[in-house]
Amino acid sequence: MSRPRFISFTRNGALGYGLLVDHGVVDLSGRHGKRWPSLREVIGDGALLSLAEESAALSADFPVEDIRYEIPVPAPEKIICVGVNFPDRNEEYKDGQAAPSNPSLFIRFPRSFTGHGQALLRPPESPQLDYEGEIVIVIGKGGRRIAQSEAIEHIAALSLCNEGTIRDWVRHAKFNVTQGKNFDRTGSIGPWLIPYTDESQLADIKLETRVNGDVRQQDRTSRMIFSFRKIINYISTFTTLVPGDVIVTGTPTGAGARFDPPIWLKPGDVVEVEAEGIGVLRNTIADEV
Repeated sequence: MSRPRFISFTRNGALGYGLLVDHGVVDLSGRHGKRWPSLREVIGDGALLSLAEESAALSADFPVEDIRYEIPVPAPEKIICVGVNFPDRNEEYKDGQAAPSNPSLFIRFPRSFTGHGQALLRPPESPQLDYEGEIVIVIGKGGRRIAQSEAIEHIAALSLCNEGTIRDWVRHAKFNVTQGKNFDRTGSIGPWLIPYTDESQLADIKLETRVNGDVRQQDRTSRMIFSFRKIINYISTFTTLVPGDVIVTGTPTGAGARFDPPIWLKPGDVVEVEAEGIGVLRNTIADEV
């Protein structure tokens, strides 16, 4: 049996959410919008799995062609990204340093992301738009100082991210990358949320990024420097995690910046991020106008 796929979307100018089925979209917001205005509230009530079960026999209300995909969790309180979380990525820096004992983190704003099927925007300030394929975990049960032994129980769902980066802007200052990570609509999250049920979903996922069909990044979650348990434990030490928080867990080696010469994304390119058991996140590239 295929796993349920929860989506957030815009249709006829209105935001909604639903289940993606073979022949279209089951409109859950039309049925449950008063109780749960968005998937963020569904997650907050721990209701993803029960809602999927209740809705399993429903027929599609409209075709998928009628919608525009949005990022699955609208207006999350936090989007926290992990940098340098695969062994080969650490070696790319050529600084002779071993992998750090704690994860490198930075924040992204929701406006810096768009949904599946939409164009990532190359801003006029720089041609150096790059890709980073990553797995996303969405927090279901909040908490502070969450023990590693319990951390996995705090995950509600999984998704994918193309954590698009403006490379020269991440080097504008000495100690931060915030500017180059937050240009409007330079990254994407989606296409959907897959409810988390057990640790086998995360143990050894193959993660791959393709540009125009060419494989650029490929690795497995079993090789991550910092496990999903460690990431949740570490982040929750300094900030309270709440339902709907999005954690982007790190990208393998092979981004465009690492080629000689670098290969930047350009209008017309198609970037696909794929992970076993989750799906394929696909976006084109366009110039911001």
